[in-house]
Amino acid sequence: MTPSAWTGAAPLLLASTSPTRRALLAGAAIPVETASPEVDERAVEAACAGLAPPELARRLAEAKAASVAARHPGRIVIGADQVLECAGTVFHKPADAAQAREHLARLAGRTHALHAAVAIAEGGRVAESFVESARLTLRPLDAGQIAAYVERAGEARVTGSVGAYQLEGLGIHLFAEVVGDHATILGLPLLPLLARLRARGLLAF
Repeated sequence: MTPSAWTGAAPLLLASTSPTRRALLAGAAIPVETASPEVDERAVEAACAGLAPPELARRLAEAKAASVAARHPGRIVIGADQVLECAGTVFHKPADAAQAREHLARLAGRTHALHAAVAIAEGGRVAESFVESARLTLRPLDAGQIAAYVERAGEARVTGSVGAYQLEGLGIHLFAEVVGDHATILGLPLLPLLARLRARGLLAF
């Protein structure tokens, strides 16, 4: 068993049920528990109408952290969210395979941004938050190529991620160029998060 790098009195509480985010933290030897945030993301987005996409991602992450921290005031909580922006349009997770194909057709041959935000809550309230961004360019893809990808990836996977792709899996075949930190693309900017946890005295080194 890998020794823990965490010095907190209790495991880090992740305000997310994302297995990818949990795996990133576990891989960094941080014990983590999860709690589902009670947040209406579309209502938060409506209240933030007019904000730039990076700031929207920050507000969503803060709302998630605050929701869980209010129920667990004695824990260190992190909330995270990710916003995909292409040419000024924000994309959400596709509802089904048909919408996944539509989203990929709109993204094909273009560069989009992923804005990944993290909020850290301590003592029942959000103490700080930050945003990191990455830029990704899809290859030009025709309808047949998109359909083949969606069929092979499966509806559960293409509807489970914004943009209808998972870069760490079959989705890597869709891309011509990726500029940015891999963990940021996966939805949890790990290096800046670790730096902030270290500054709070929560890591062993």
